[in-house]
Amino acid sequence: MHMTDRGLLALVRHEGLVPGPYLDVKQVWTFGIGHTAAAGPPDPATMPRGMPADLDAGIREAFRVFRADLARYEAAVLRAVKVPLAPHEFDALVSFHYNTGGIAKAALTRHLNAGNRVAAADAFLNWRRPASIVPRREAERDLFRHGRYTGGTIPVWSVDRTGRVDFSRPIRRLTEDEALALARGPSPTPPVIKPAPNAPTGWLARLAALFSTLIRRA
Repeated sequence: MHMTDRGLLALVRHEGLVPGPYLDVKQVWTFGIGHTAAAGPPDPATMPRGMPADLDAGIREAFRVFRADLARYEAAVLRAVKVPLAPHEFDALVSFHYNTGGIAKAALTRHLNAGNRVAAADAFLNWRRPASIVPRREAERDLFRHGRYTGGTIPVWSVDRTGRVDFSRPIRRLTEDEALALARGPSPTPPVIKPAPNAPTGWLARLAALFSTLIRRA
C-alpha cells in the first residue's frame, strides 16, 4: 500500500521544502522535505551549508531523498497497523509517522488495532508539541476521520549558512503537478526495440509482408 497522490501532496505541503541543510524547531539538522539523519543517509549535519548553486538540482535532490524516506515510513505504518485501512486513513498515518516517528508506540495505533477508529482519530492530538504543530495534527486527524485533504502550492524556502530558514517569503512555489512529478520520480524510459539482424526495413519490409500474404493465400 502506498500514499495516494493527494496524500503525498498534503505531506509535502506540511513539510515544506528547503533545498539546503537547516535547523528545525528542535535544533535538529534537517534537509529538503523534513529529512533527518534518523531516516537514513544523507546526514544533513555533514552537507554543505547554505543554498545550492543550482536551485533546480537542489529541489530534485530533496525529492530524491524524500522518495527513499517515504518508502521506509510507509512500510513502518504497515508493520504497526494490523487492521485494513482506507487510502485516506493510510495517508494520514504516514503523514503523522513521517513527522513524529511514533507510529509503533502511539496510542492512536493501539486504538486503531483494537477497532476503535473514533479514539484513534482523537489521539492524533496527543502529539501536539511544539504548539506550532497543532494545525498539522488537526489536519491529519480530519484526513483520517473524514478524508479531508488540503490543497495548494508547495513552498520552497531559502536557508542561510547558519541553518536559519527565511520563512518571510518563499523563493518559489511548485504547482501540484510539478511536485507530484518530482515526488513520484522519473518515468521509466520505454525500451528501444531493435529489428532482428538482417530483418528487412522500410519498403523492403512492406514488400516482404505482401509477399508473405500472397504465399498464404495461394
